[in-house]
Amino acid sequence: MVSDQDHPTHAGGPGAGPEAGPVQISVDAMGGDLGPAVVIAGCALALRDNPDLTIILHGDKAALEPLVARQPALAGRLSVNHADGVVSMSDKPSHVMRHGKDTSMWATIDALRQGTAQAAVSCGNTGALMAVSMLQLRRMEGVTRPAIACLWPSRGRHPFSTMLDVGADVKADAQDLLAYAIMGATYFRNGFNAARPRVGLLNVGTEEHKGRAEIKQAHELIGRSQDTGRYDYVGFVEGSDIPSDRVDVIVTDGFTGNVAIKTAEGTSRLISELLRESLRAGLVSMLGAILARGALTRLRLRVDPRRVNGGVFLGLNGTVVKSHGSADETGVAAAIGLAAKLAQSGYRGRMAERLVIAARTAQDSKPEGDSE
Repeated sequence: MVSDQDHPTHAGGPGAGPEAGPVQISVDAMGGDLGPAVVIAGCALALRDNPDLTIILHGDKAALEPLVARQPALAGRLSVNHADGVVSMSDKPSHVMRHGKDTSMWATIDALRQGTAQAAVSCGNTGALMAVSMLQLRRMEGVTRPAIACLWPSRGRHPFSTMLDVGADVKADAQDLLAYAIMGATYFRNGFNAARPRVGLLNVGTEEHKGRAEIKQAHELIGRSQDTGRYDYVGFVEGSDIPSDRVDVIVTDGFTGNVAIKTAEGTSRLISELLRESLRAGLVSMLGAILARGALTRLRLRVDPRRVNGGVFLGLNGTVVKSHGSADETGVAAAIGLAAKLAQSGYRGRMAERLVIAARTAQDSKPEGDSE
C-alpha cells in the first residue's frame, strides 16, 4: 500500500479538518466496467482501512445482496439501496437527466443531496455523472463550469501535482480558469497541507505574448487573485512542466486536460510494456530484474494509477468522486477513501468563500458598461 506521505490525503490534509469523524459514502455499485463484484470488494478494502466509514451501496438488490453476503466484514457497515436502472457508458447525459431517476447513479447523488451521505463515488459514465450531479447538487456561487481535478505524479515538493479541468467541459473562458485556479489550490492545500500551492496556467509557451485571448486574460486574473486564493502564481507552464518541480496546480480547459491525461496514461502503459519486455529478453536481463526487484516495486507503487484513482468534481455543492470505469478493487477503495477524507476536511466551505470573493472582485474590476 502507498504510505501516508505518498497519498494526497495524508495527515494534515482532508481527514484532519473540522469535520473529522464518522462519515457515510454513497457508492454506485452498477457503473463500473468490471461489474458490482469489484465495487463491493473495493468497499470492503475501504472499510478495512477506515474504521469511521460506512457505505450506502446503490443498485439491484437481487444482484448485490448475495455478493455482499460473501464479505462478512461488510456486516453492519454497508447497506444496500435498491435501484432498478443502470446508466451505461453509451447513454447520453441529456437522456439520463430526463429518464434516469430510477438508476443507481441518480440514487447515489440523491443520497448526497438529501444529506444521507457526505460524499458520493461512481465508476460510471463521466458525462452523465457530471450532468446528474449538477442537476441535483447545483453549482457553487462564482462557478459557471465545474471541473474535474486529477492527481499527477511529479518531482515537486509533494509526490503529486493536481491538474484541472481534465474533462468536465471542453470550454473555459478566463473567469472559468480563475475559478479552476482557486478550486485547485484549495483542493491541493487540503490534500497536501501546502500553505500556498504554486499555480500555473497551461499554455503553448511560457512567453506572455503566446496563447489565445482567453488564456492571456486568465493569466492576468489569476495573477491578481493570488492573495484571495492563497496561492503563488508561477505564470504560464508547458506540457513538460506538468510532472516537474515547478508547479503544484496546473490549470487548463477540459479538452486540453483530457487529451493530456490520456496521452500520459497511454505513454505510461507503453513504457511499462517495453520495460517488461526488456527485462524478460534474456537470462542476464532476468537476473538484473531479480536484483532490482525492490527498486522496481517502489517505482510501480509510486506511479500506480490505481492508488490515486478518482477525479474530484470541484465547484459543486457536494463532494463527488469519479472513479475510472475500469478500476479494480484497489482503485475503487482509493476513490472511496479519497471521498471520505475530502468529506471530513471541510474544504468546500473555504473554497466557496474564496470563489465568491474572486468573482465579485473580477466583476468590480470590469470597466463600466462592460458585460459578458
